[in-house]
Amino acid sequence: MKEKNLSGNRLKFILHALFYRAGIGVSEPSTILPLIVNYFTTNNVIIGLFSSLLRGGSILMQLYAAFYTQAYVRVLKYLRIVFLVRFLSWFSMGLVLFFFSHDFPTLTLWLFGFLLFTFSFSAGFGTIYFQELMAKMFTPSYRGGVIALRQIFGGAGAVSSGFFAAYILQNFDKPHSFAYLFLISSLFMAIGYISAGTVKEPPKTALRQKENKFSEFFRHTIFLFKTDKPLRYQIFSRLLAYSFLFVAPFIILQAKKQIQLTGLIIGSFAAIQMTGALVSDFAWGFLSIRNHNLIVVRIAYSLMFTAITLAFFVHSFLGYAILFFILGASIDGTRLAFQNLILIIAPEKERPIYVAMQNNIAAIGLFFSIPGGLLVNLLGFSFTLTFALVLLIIGFLCSVGMKNEKSHP
Repeated sequence: MKEKNLSGNRLKFILHALFYRAGIGVSEPSTILPLIVNYFTTNNVIIGLFSSLLRGGSILMQLYAAFYTQAYVRVLKYLRIVFLVRFLSWFSMGLVLFFFSHDFPTLTLWLFGFLLFTFSFSAGFGTIYFQELMAKMFTPSYRGGVIALRQIFGGAGAVSSGFFAAYILQNFDKPHSFAYLFLISSLFMAIGYISAGTVKEPPKTALRQKENKFSEFFRHTIFLFKTDKPLRYQIFSRLLAYSFLFVAPFIILQAKKQIQLTGLIIGSFAAIQMTGALVSDFAWGFLSIRNHNLIVVRIAYSLMFTAITLAFFVHSFLGYAILFFILGASIDGTRLAFQNLILIIAPEKERPIYVAMQNNIAAIGLFFSIPGGLLVNLLGFSFTLTFALVLLIIGFLCSVGMKNEKSHP
């Protein structure tokens, strides 16, 4: 179709990834964010909660968003509202850290948490709109390439943000250094939002008639979930791919006990993780363009298992650097493959429902850091590592039942 695979839309989506990841990378949930929260509290459960807020707040509204989106011919104007809310939330986090963190640490933690939740919660609508745009604008194989390019350039932006964070943390005193990270990075984020907000959106031709009540829509969603076995395998595999979050926020705190963590080293770990993602994206993109998304899932699972296993043994900067590099590669592999697979297997009329189902159920895993913090407190770091590894094995086995084609004609 003439309106599909436009090079201008591809460029704007790539620029969005570049500047958005450059912005959000300063609060990477496995490295920098836990240390920011740790400045205000030593409670592992709270640290896990904040890591989960950044990753997981978006799931709460996705099914409700899908209820309306299924009948929308165009979604771009709604996505622009989401972009505005997220920018204001992120910028306000910087203001809170700058004005309140020194004298009112408890108030700062509450306000920071509220704004972090607002930033993530608003993405519940944004994710549905954004993936609907991706599905309408690009054919499956072309989309695999676009996603790979987004992750490559986004990875470059994230690596840059890691070095930027290292400079800020090394040269400015806490907690104002944290504020500078958010205030400056919000400007990069704004450029990304403007880029994605100006794409050319084709109309959706295959629409579902929206149910009168959300309860009717919800029952239909349950029916689809029960009757589509490959979808269930994919969702459970995606859910268990997040098992690394049981321990990821606490690996950097474990490293803090073994090596001296300067601002330069902290930022370097973030940059190294993003470099792992960036380098691997060339391989993920090569495989995805050739429609080998299931192979990407299984390789990424294997890398994630390797990274978590390394946490048992590493005690040096080099060891942790290798761990974070491999972890970054595995995270981007699962992100690309599952994002493309759900758009491939979903019938066009019910695409928002399929996307919301995967994101809502699988993204329960985004909150694994909270029980992970409890496990670390009660049973120790080594037990939590072992528990995460067992779940990753189960998730890998679930991937065997997945498919790389539409579930229904």
